[in-house]
Amino acid sequence: MHTLFRVLLACVSFFLAGAASAADAWAALARPGAVLLLRHATAPGVGDPPGFRLGDCSTQRNLDDEGRDEARRLGDLFRRRGIQVGAVWTSQWCRTRETARLAFGDAVQDQPVFNSFFGADAVQRDAQTRQARELLARWRGPGVLVAVTHQVNITALTGAGMGSAEGVVVRPRPDGRLEVVGTVQP
Repeated sequence: MHTLFRVLLACVSFFLAGAASAADAWAALARPGAVLLLRHATAPGVGDPPGFRLGDCSTQRNLDDEGRDEARRLGDLFRRRGIQVGAVWTSQWCRTRETARLAFGDAVQDQPVFNSFFGADAVQRDAQTRQARELLARWRGPGVLVAVTHQVNITALTGAGMGSAEGVVVRPRPDGRLEVVGTVQP
């Protein structure tokens, strides 16, 4: 419960402090080397059903028609704005892969550090978050890096809460933290 309270407090603080504008986020994405942490599009429910298996989409919570439309709209926004996407990394969940493919095409790469750790212990969450930060800090382009992941991962990395198909543009800092530039949504 204490961890949930800290996450909720971080989310409220983020929004009350006045997150950078969407205009700032889109301007940052127009520059090579930017990073977008994107929450998968709408997949009704919470968590995954009992018996969930990574390699079997039929056992997972998946995108619905609304989620597929959100992903396509986000990809259209990138194309209309002329934003060059250099790489798209996803967790190994079907809903993140489908979001990525619908928005940005088939050139997606699994990165297990972006797998959901919903329900995991603090040691696993902290280790995975540290590994994700290290990976993100190495991105230099060309183009924008899009990492399609899950709400819990984005909150652990940034303190920000994202709705389905929403993303946070970040800039890795020398101290290993991620500076939030702004948010985007379809």
